[in-house]
Amino acid sequence: MIKLIHLTKLFGKHAAVYDLSFEVPQGKIFGFIGPNGAGKTSTMRILATLSKPTAGTAEVGGFDVQTQAAEVRQIMGYMPDHFGVYPGMRVGEYLDFFGAAFRIPRAKREQIINDVLALTDLQKKRDDFLDTLSQGNKQRVCLAKTLIHDPKVLVLDEPASGLDPRARIELRELLKTLRSMGKTILISSHILSDLADFSDMIGIIEQGKLVLTGSVQEVAKRYRPHRLIEWQFLNDAEPAHVWLRSQPSVVRTELNDHRLRLEGNFNDEDLARFHTELVQRGMKIILCREIETNLEEVFMSVTSGGVS
Repeated sequence: MIKLIHLTKLFGKHAAVYDLSFEVPQGKIFGFIGPNGAGKTSTMRILATLSKPTAGTAEVGGFDVQTQAAEVRQIMGYMPDHFGVYPGMRVGEYLDFFGAAFRIPRAKREQIINDVLALTDLQKKRDDFLDTLSQGNKQRVCLAKTLIHDPKVLVLDEPASGLDPRARIELRELLKTLRSMGKTILISSHILSDLADFSDMIGIIEQGKLVLTGSVQEVAKRYRPHRLIEWQFLNDAEPAHVWLRSQPSVVRTELNDHRLRLEGNFNDEDLARFHTELVQRGMKIILCREIETNLEEVFMSVTSGGVS
């Protein structure tokens, strides 16, 4: 549904985006991650037909963003990282304005506005003035505006920016609902734990170049190819440490007081055998858990800057 082929965007001699290629299939959420100035917004503006690439191509729904911009705009909803809300205008009026801009007939606009207000849980805010809304509700209004023409593709630039934890959770659930409706979503966020929760795929960009892409599981496995298990014992962990590091499937061990981390190619059957053997050897196990690779670890390992 979204396809970039060797996309490049230059500002003078500076490459904001360089040789960028990836695809987002229909009905999937693609989490776009990168440090400040990495090229995320430049890429999104090209997809939204607001900026032209210097080289390469980009397609949305099979339409070229340069030669078929009008067609792209009909099937895309773009939510920028900064957007205007007009003082003195009510929520319903704001949505009606954008409905008219998309040439939705007046007779249909009322029902469509009701639908997007319900989807974004803003029914009670319809008659509120935009400048009186909380940041979270302003974000919701902008998303409602983005959905007004029922786009197949959503490009969302930092939609969780400035939201409190509750609003972030609600946004996360809304994005999952939109995916279940068949929407294809490209989203950037500096809240990596949220992206890991709902993204089907991620791409990490730095200095305009794509450094890593794939499903969250694939990316995590590339970063850490082995399983990582942590044991905590009531008694001295050294005997367990000595025995476990002798096992063929164990690649690395790390002992810290009564805690022992184990990295290796073991399966669930191996872990069950380890557990039984340790108990038989008199080890008193308090905790045994698998440590999953998180997106923050992956990001920090493949980039040199901070997340944005």
